[in-house]
Amino acid sequence: MKVIRGNIDNIIRIALVVILSLMVLNVLYQVFTRYFTSNPSSFTDELSRYFMIWLGILGAAYVAGRSQHIAIDLLPKKCSSKVQSFLGLLVRWFVIAFALFGLVIGGGNLVYITFVLNQYSPSLQIPLGVVYLIIPLSGLLIIFYKLTSKHV
Repeated sequence: MKVIRGNIDNIIRIALVVILSLMVLNVLYQVFTRYFTSNPSSFTDELSRYFMIWLGILGAAYVAGRSQHIAIDLLPKKCSSKVQSFLGLLVRWFVIAFALFGLVIGGGNLVYITFVLNQYSPSLQIPLGVVYLIIPLSGLLIIFYKLTSKHV
């Protein structure tokens, strides 16, 4: 399982670096066309927004998998190790439930609806379902990480 988890970590890490790099290049191109040409780019604003969505949501899944997410640990630090262990398990199952119902099921419904309604982005003319596909994918990653993790 460690090998699979390590491979998934590497794939996500590379994807995040690529997305961030593409976003930087896109914004640089946007600035260049706005200030140095007479024809500013019309698609770069929308594309950078979609890159930011993918970077944020996929990054959240990656950080959750490495257990480096923000946590309020004031209460657990004041409890015994047995209670800390119980609270950690409780939090893990709440995160799994949120990822399942909010991200996988809710995000999957959003993707399905945008494909059914045939919604396209205004400038790029790509299906919005493709943009929103990161939501259920990240939910599945969070569930995988939390089920294979030894700590919260």
